[in-house]
Amino acid sequence: MTHPKDTMTVPAAPAHQAEARNAPNHVPLVEVTRDGLVESIHYGSLVALNEDGSTAASAGEPDAPMYPRSSLKPLQAVALLKAGLDISENLLALTAASHSGAEMHRSGAQEILKLHGLTEKDLANSTDLPYGVKEREEWLRAGNGPTQIAQNCSGKHASMTAVCVINGWPVKGYLHPEHPLQVLVRDTITELTGEEAAAVSTDGCGTPLFAHSLHGMARAYGRLAAADADTNEGKVAHAMRRFPEMVAGEGRDVTALMRAVPGLLAKDGFEGLQLVGIPDGTGVAVKISDGGDRARMPVTVEVLRHLGVDGGSLDTLQSPPVLGGGLPVGELRAAQIFSN
Repeated sequence: MTHPKDTMTVPAAPAHQAEARNAPNHVPLVEVTRDGLVESIHYGSLVALNEDGSTAASAGEPDAPMYPRSSLKPLQAVALLKAGLDISENLLALTAASHSGAEMHRSGAQEILKLHGLTEKDLANSTDLPYGVKEREEWLRAGNGPTQIAQNCSGKHASMTAVCVINGWPVKGYLHPEHPLQVLVRDTITELTGEEAAAVSTDGCGTPLFAHSLHGMARAYGRLAAADADTNEGKVAHAMRRFPEMVAGEGRDVTALMRAVPGLLAKDGFEGLQLVGIPDGTGVAVKISDGGDRARMPVTVEVLRHLGVDGGSLDTLQSPPVLGGGLPVGELRAAQIFSN
């Protein structure tokens, strides 16, 4: 007699899982200690490229494709300038932002829309509460719920709709991968990274998302950071440096990093991404494999110090201590990445 289990058919894997790739060969990047014992380890990969493209530092598998998430925003902003976007520097910084949802961020996104005869109804990004902890608490205390303007990508989406108006492109459907805007964005990212997208998906806010390597992203950020001020790349970099509070927000590590190191360009991304550009053309890209946000900054600071970017300025970017009974008993620290 045949048991029903013996004839059971295993369902086929969903189409989006059918071509799953092997995981990259990530290595230990950050250790979490508690009273001298390593309690947890964050794995990942990183690369730092000199202006001439040579490798200044690397770990793991920096050539593996990954989704850069919101670290693509400065590159997307370059594309928007190519398409005729003409706004003040603080609003351009907001265009490249994953903002905290403070009043200055929300009103900035509204201003971009108003300048181009648009309203929040024209936005196609997802709704959300403010990303910043303080900003979210204040928003909720005021009786507010999730909105598109409060969502951390609203500056980018406001500028995307504005570019559609400027060029006579349809605003409705501006997130479709074949919309003229998104084709321009894709081509611009390809140009700046120096590589074709390895895969295409959809970001959390609804924008087309292109997979690139850490190598390509580091190259792009080095180019932005070293670009002449009158180029589109230079305009984005200058705006972000001048208004770091618009790129993230008060209390956010990306804002603090740009304030600590004059001329440095920085942008984070969900799932453990950190990108940095240095004015000499050096680009740094870090990916934490488990997406742990707490591990981004310890390893980024370690890489910058390895490159000679310090002078004590990075001491202000220490990670929050590991607590026991409300008191510090451990720390997040970079693993032994470099031999020297």
